Amino acid sequence: MTIDRLRLAEAATEAALVFGAVIVPAAARLMDPGLLVILGATAVMLTSGVYALHAVTFDCFRLTGQRAERIFASTKGED
Repeated sequence: MTIDRLRLAEAATEAALVFGAVIVPAAARLMDPGLLVILGATAVMLTSGVYALHAVTFDCFRLTGQRAERIFASTKGED
């Protein structure tokens, strides 16, 4: 199993956005080395979680042969 670099970069960016918007402002006044280790571990867990979610979702679409045209075609009117 290989790691998709583009998917990893996307996951890291999304995790950094969530991390920067929610966690860092709350912890900014309490920065110390112990907290930085915890925040680093949290960033790694967020990145790996987002990566895994993307891998499962997009690999499932690829394996089942689903495409955007087929998904949205069923929601269009019959007119």
